Amino acid sequence: MKHLFTILTLFIATIGYSQKPELNGKVTTNNTVTDLSISVNVDSAKEIESTFIMKDIKELLEDIDSDESITFEITCNGKQMSNGQKSKMSYTVNGSRKDIDGFLKRVKKMRKAAIEYYNNK
Repeated sequence: MKHLFTILTLFIATIGYSQKPELNGKVTTNNTVTDLSISVNVDSAKEIESTFIMKDIKELLEDIDSDESITFEITCNGKQMSNGQKSKMSYTVNGSRKDIDGFLKRVKKMRKAAIEYYNNK
């Protein structure tokens, strides 16, 4: 799971707010996640196999509420093309916590397809 958390720490959001100095009343916050989106960039099949571990993803998904939407994306970076840009292949899986087994099956297929992308080059 530490590999996935290492990747996730790269995606930090900044939230800010302002208020008048004479605030009256009670301010509350809610730490509930409503949507979970994970995006991973990789450069090789070996990198996928070492950091994209299904057990870690399953553990992460167990900690979210049942009605949240989930998106998992992996971008495979390829070789440099003649125009100077790197080739890329992206796979995206969308789902919800309500159908966690179906979502995990699609993520597993996506992982396999991403590995095959590098192995067939």
